[in-house]
Amino acid sequence: MTHALKQHLIDPEICIRCYTCETACTAEAIEHDGVNVVVNASKCNFCMDCIPVCPTGSIDEWRVVTNPYSVDEQFEWEELPEQAEIVGGDEPESGLEALDDAMVALLAEAHAGAGGKAKPPASAAKPTINMYTLGNPATARVQGNYRLTEQSSDADVRHIILDLAGLPFPVLEGQSIGIIPPGTDAAGKPHLPRLYSVSSPRDGERPGYLNISLTIKREPQGICSNYVCDLTSGDEVQLTGPFGSTFLMPSDPQADLMMICTGTGSAPFRGFTMRRQRVSPLDKDRMTLVFGARRPDELPYFGPLKKIPDSFMAKHFAFSRQEDAPKRYVQDRLREESARVAELLQNPNGHIYICGLKAMEQGVEEALKDIARGIDLNWSDLRDRMREDGRYHVETY
Repeated sequence: MTHALKQHLIDPEICIRCYTCETACTAEAIEHDGVNVVVNASKCNFCMDCIPVCPTGSIDEWRVVTNPYSVDEQFEWEELPEQAEIVGGDEPESGLEALDDAMVALLAEAHAGAGGKAKPPASAAKPTINMYTLGNPATARVQGNYRLTEQSSDADVRHIILDLAGLPFPVLEGQSIGIIPPGTDAAGKPHLPRLYSVSSPRDGERPGYLNISLTIKREPQGICSNYVCDLTSGDEVQLTGPFGSTFLMPSDPQADLMMICTGTGSAPFRGFTMRRQRVSPLDKDRMTLVFGARRPDELPYFGPLKKIPDSFMAKHFAFSRQEDAPKRYVQDRLREESARVAELLQNPNGHIYICGLKAMEQGVEEALKDIARGIDLNWSDLRDRMREDGRYHVETY
């Protein structure tokens, strides 16, 4: 009689190689090579610490097996194996059913704000993922480094343009790339890549040129953000990626997009907007942006955004630290625009994208729940249907 085991796995197609799960794993069961991030079955204790920190849901994969997949096997995967049929009178190992009950409870708690399992829009272009890895990075040259925020502002946000110099690097709106900072950490190990969302459309910051733009905020103790923000034209940078196969823009011209963001979470939405402007410049009333920041001088791309016609994209700003004004957050703006949000929730072509600090997620969820309730819809059920249809997309950090 053989025994069935439940094994924790990571979906290599969805994983964006942010290594957050590896940092969060107190059992040190998560490890990586130059290509994949995997779970070591001999160390995993099902503590679930990695589940809520994953921005894509790629960490939330499980298989029932008689022989656990080895780390070396997982390192070779490009996609997850299907659930194999368990035969031969197998029975669960002692305690598995109780463990399953505990896992269900832990997963329910962990997923309260984790974004759930992500799916791409049905009409999205097929992304290229993991083309360049830690073991085989790409080299780009800095073409420009421009400060987006006022010099007087505490927030130093940069627009970085990278020239690939003819090197193939196919990237779609909503994908991310990794930047490898030079040097080593306190343990003497090379720094891991830091992921940044691409803020340019698929045909480049300049149409037809192989260049990519990023939107990066300098963090006081950020090893990679300080490295990138200090780069000058001509400097070379090591890149990994592209990453991300779900937070993608639909190709359907009838798709109605609501984009909700804070700070540098605006990066993918800049790519979305520029893509739509290039392919459908006469579009009307199919894009809505809800953008939060502390003050107007800390809001990236504020000037260029104001030049986009309201008929092409409706723009709603929320400032939480503006002098002589009450604090307003993105969830407040959603409630103020409840009629527009309610219309999108009932639109089978409506998509919701949320990107930015994880702290915003709960407030946005509560606002959407209230708006859905006002039109006699259950938000939890609706959200899950939208996610299953590839129309609800969350990427928070």
